[in-house]
Amino acid sequence: MELEVPTTTLSWEAGHAAVAAAVAHAQRLGVRINVAVCDASGLLVAFLRMPLSFPQSIELAIDKARTAAGFGFPTSAWMAVCGEDEAMKLGFSSRAGLIVFGGGVPIRRGERVVGGVGVSGASAAQDEECARAALSALGLSEGS
Repeated sequence: MELEVPTTTLSWEAGHAAVAAAVAHAQRLGVRINVAVCDASGLLVAFLRMPLSFPQSIELAIDKARTAAGFGFPTSAWMAVCGEDEAMKLGFSSRAGLIVFGGGVPIRRGERVVGGVGVSGASAAQDEECARAALSALGLSEGS
């Protein structure tokens, strides 16, 4: 029996670079966002709130990052994962802190999920675009 399992966590430098890139992308789009980066355990590593972004989106950004990190796929994929199972759709969408719409993407290092990026404040598509810009700043893509 193993007593310990080695883990990897995101550095604060990576978290800072990711949130800065997401905000820079939001500026190019002309939107205001909140962006969160968490490690694989869902613990917050970095957060940025653009002035005048929706304060209600703060928790949504954090929850999107946690959802993407915890499940290992983008939050926009939830409805497809549930398929035609209405009970799953209702059950998952009613869970506190679990987000089932776009804006959260996992941070992968090879096959391993090491964190998540969550963006909230614009449309779901724009949020996800900003989250992908955060991955790009880390030299990653959604499938990396």
